Amino acid sequence: MHDGARHVYDAARRVSVVAVATARCFQIYRHVLGADFGGDAAGRHAALAEAHLAAARVALRALEENGGIYIKLGQHVSALTYLLPPQWTETMTPLQDRCPRLSLAEIELMFRQDMGVPLAEYFSDFDPQPVGVASLAQVHIATLRATGERVAVKVQHPLLARFVPLDVYMTRTVFGLMNRVFPEYPMAWLADELQNSIYVELDFTNEAANAQRTAAQFAPLRRRTALRVPAVVSAEKRVLVMEYVAGARLDDLAYMEKHGIRTRDVLACLSHVFNSMIFSPGFGLHCDPHLGNLAIRAADPRSSTTGRNFEIVLYDHGLYRYIPLQMQRDYAHFWLAILDNDVPRMKHYVEKFSGVLGDQKFRIFASAITGRDPDSVLNYDISKARDDKELLNIQTQLNTPEVLEDLMAILASMPRMVLLILKTNDLTRNLDETLNHPLGPERTFLILANYCASVVYREAVDAVGRASAAYSWARMKGTVAAWLAYRKRLCSLYFLDAAVFVRNIVRA
Repeated sequence: MHDGARHVYDAARRVSVVAVATARCFQIYRHVLGADFGGDAAGRHAALAEAHLAAARVALRALEENGGIYIKLGQHVSALTYLLPPQWTETMTPLQDRCPRLSLAEIELMFRQDMGVPLAEYFSDFDPQPVGVASLAQVHIATLRATGERVAVKVQHPLLARFVPLDVYMTRTVFGLMNRVFPEYPMAWLADELQNSIYVELDFTNEAANAQRTAAQFAPLRRRTALRVPAVVSAEKRVLVMEYVAGARLDDLAYMEKHGIRTRDVLACLSHVFNSMIFSPGFGLHCDPHLGNLAIRAADPRSSTTGRNFEIVLYDHGLYRYIPLQMQRDYAHFWLAILDNDVPRMKHYVEKFSGVLGDQKFRIFASAITGRDPDSVLNYDISKARDDKELLNIQTQLNTPEVLEDLMAILASMPRMVLLILKTNDLTRNLDETLNHPLGPERTFLILANYCASVVYREAVDAVGRASAAYSWARMKGTVAAWLAYRKRLCSLYFLDAAVFVRNIVRA
């Protein structure tokens, strides 16, 4: 078939797959949402859960058939475990491992086009079996012919760029129709998120620049974070060559035990990594924080620049976002309000950094951003580990139509940066529970609180600087007052940390 005709055929097929799946999902939800349950709340709850599952299965088949950015969209949905019904997130989970693979011939052709030399001339050895396959690209291990260095070679799926404009248009169209048919469940924000990120991620020179910037920013913090970012060797739009740094999954407890790596140290370092990204001036926040993009590797503390017996490796730097200064400050105030059990302050700062209004929506948002039952947040139980009962309560509330409607409204209106923060919080929370260290949630919460205290202190010093002349008595007095308030907060956190430590010793 001629290339032009083939392209038209493939485009028509992709459109029809989306159209059919969309119509079927609409029919499923119309049947449930339009039904009369005669006041039977439990019956409606069960029917809605079944509708979620049926629609998710229909969507899964369509996403798998079209591949490309549709796989990425499904992966994004699967990661929203803290926001979407489990029927959707669990159904989409298999997409993490169902991505198309490039043949060696396709890789050789694209490599010559982008790098200007044959694959065999650039590498003395190239493993045709990928070590990782994702929705946009796959990674191979190779050896540089010039230096003998082992490297990781990331190659983009070559047909992606051809269909991305059509796929983005179709995604926006589908979610636009959903907004018209089901205005109480706005989902257009997912299409906006995809459109704003996909073109950046398709240019691997952006990823190279992000990796180099992140490595430089964390270099002075290696003893605190133990972070390792693989070095960039070369980068073109569709081909990225980086230092090969292998490691085990962060949830591989057997690997940690074998190498004498303490889980509490790993959790603390990981907390420092992401809190630095969220709260440190000039730092960007990694946009895809999941276990597939993180690894742990054993290291000799005598020769390691971290002074620890492990390194945390961060991969996939294709997309970063930069949190506005005022959002950093408001978010920090929110967490300190939780620490102080000050509900009015919590509501005030949630409104400032997320735009969420109203008691019901506040409770939903507070639960989403902390991963806790609303009562735990409002009653200062957040430092305690979640149990199965609390998790079940969260999921049960999420499946009620009223809560789901409010949640969809929150997602549609909140800044996209807040959604990324939610995703990051969910990763660290899940690792706390997976690694199952008794001090996990308390320690990571206290590390977070220290960063928040630092942000609030810098805000107070800036306010004093704007309100008073240099070297004036007012400047000196205000600066000292801000410093004393900061030291008081740090002392309270220190004593809280000590109390938690003693409590866990007594319990043991």
